[in-house]
Amino acid sequence: MGNAPTSGRRVTAAAKGDVVVFLIGMRINRWRAVRHWLPALTAMPRMLKELSRNGDSGFLGHRGLGGGPRVFTVAQYWESREKLLAYASDQSGEHRPAWAAFNRRLRSSKGSVGVWHETYIVPEGSYESIYVDMPPAGLGAAWGVEPVERRGERAAQRLSGTP
Repeated sequence: MGNAPTSGRRVTAAAKGDVVVFLIGMRINRWRAVRHWLPALTAMPRMLKELSRNGDSGFLGHRGLGGGPRVFTVAQYWESREKLLAYASDQSGEHRPAWAAFNRRLRSSKGSVGVWHETYIVPEGSYESIYVDMPPAGLGAAWGVEPVERRGERAAQRLSGTP
């Protein structure tokens, strides 16, 4: 995305229906405990590649979020909660073995690494996005974009449904 062309206009995400946002992250609590945090850190790129290759997974896209030298966070966008949960429980995918291995290491890690996730299901009409003179990011990259004028000129109007 670093050299992606800018839109040269005001656009908004072309999302329709509910939006599922999944935030997942890890925090390195003890730098020297590499054997505990490195496998968790390297598992995420493998999962994202797997999801990106599978057009039927329901995975729409992701964006890395900064958090400092110890914290790594990824925002993911999904078609539905059901598809997110299906991936999480898929015995043949990258997630289940990575999660099982993490849980085995957790017993001896003594708090060396922390992980977290949050899932948000945002009803249609309750989300808003604007991208001005930049490549689409986040929700716009996941769903594509359309000119703002199609949805109204002001964010407050789009969210409240008032003219």
